[in-house]
Amino acid sequence: MALILNREEVASVLTMKDTIEAVEQAFRDLAEGKAEMPLRSTIRVADPPGLINVMPAYLGTLGALGMKLVSSYPENPGKHRMPTVQATILYSDHKTGKLLAVMEGGYITAVRTGAASGVATKYMARRNAAAAGVLGSGIQAETQLEAVCAVRPIKSARVFSPTPAHRESFAKRMSARLGIDVKPVAEAAEAVRGCDIVIAASSAKTPILKGEWLRPGAHINGIGSHSTDARELDEIAVKRSKVVVDSMEAAMREAGDLLMPMADGVIGKDHVYAELGELVLGRKAGRGGDDEITLFKSQGLAIEDVSTAKLVYEKAKAHGKGSELPI
Repeated sequence: MALILNREEVASVLTMKDTIEAVEQAFRDLAEGKAEMPLRSTIRVADPPGLINVMPAYLGTLGALGMKLVSSYPENPGKHRMPTVQATILYSDHKTGKLLAVMEGGYITAVRTGAASGVATKYMARRNAAAAGVLGSGIQAETQLEAVCAVRPIKSARVFSPTPAHRESFAKRMSARLGIDVKPVAEAAEAVRGCDIVIAASSAKTPILKGEWLRPGAHINGIGSHSTDARELDEIAVKRSKVVVDSMEAAMREAGDLLMPMADGVIGKDHVYAELGELVLGRKAGRGGDDEITLFKSQGLAIEDVSTAKLVYEKAKAHGKGSELPI
């Protein structure tokens, strides 16, 4: 028997606070060599254009074993009225290999990505950070802002989306949800200038965040771009920042925000200061001073999905959520 959990059931048991704690432990396991996580494998489909990623991981301390299958089909919304990104997580018993659960992974992906930035913000942003700027208005932008508010005393935020209705809806929705003042703005620069924390969670393929807009002491969470041919940050933003990545191996394979400036000779590989797990373990300091600009570049790792899946499975079992089906 395996527990089947749909999106609503997953959302009913998953909180940002608990996810941040689970993801932080996952990064601790990774940095201590207690995790197994092959790089994601990608299968590309030419017609219609699309891809599917296979993302497995095992976490020793947490005792979590699983795999995410996540697809991206850009034509889905227009042609099929379906989301561009769809995901499913298979969660297994690490002692026997038995399949324990099949759960909708899209919501988990959004929350765990926010949680990873929450962990990075905890170690890298100024402790008194109170103003956030958001580039993007989708679910990833929502969970990013929620995570930042969970670890820092955020009082206000500004959001930019090129679509007025989207940024206005985001501002209204997140103001009510988080109890802070969220204001929609008409230009990306307005969402960045003067902010303590900047969230780049857009679908932009070319830079939407310029380094000249950043105030001294700002922290950036860059999560929107995750391929070699896309970037949200311009070269000045990257060059001005102390850069921390979730995985050096993944970043050097996929992070266009870093690979493009490297290819242009603006920065070298040594510009990457640390992996997030090193900060969690205290091997390196996340911030060197109040005026230092810091950047967390997130590619999204399977350890985040699997640690969150364990959390969801255990909470769902405790609260009687989901349906048990024979496999």
